[in-house]
Amino acid sequence: MDVTLKRAYEAAAKSDGYRVLVDRLWPRGLSKVNAKIDLWLKDVAPSTELRQWFGHVPEKWPEFKKRYIAELKSNPAWIELQALSAERNITLVYAARDREHNEALVLKKLLDGHS
Repeated sequence: MDVTLKRAYEAAAKSDGYRVLVDRLWPRGLSKVNAKIDLWLKDVAPSTELRQWFGHVPEKWPEFKKRYIAELKSNPAWIELQALSAERNITLVYAARDREHNEALVLKKLLDGHS
């Protein structure tokens, strides 16, 4: 199945398939009606401690990825996300402004078979 990425603030489209919000916190200023989220899988997001440590500082990205992947290994929500992606097309929805350094990218690469 196909896994795509989309910022929470972009309009939903039919082509998105099943929309999964992968942030621990709900996106600021976005109503649940307008978000059109099918599943909020907040437990697949990085721990609060890891998220705060990273702070979207690009220089910390390589270490963030390693730590996040280590967290996912014992995370039941990760298993749930893998099962969903095997059944249908999904869009991983995230709020971060940085499109090159966010947890949704890590999840997509793992779901696509890359590390």
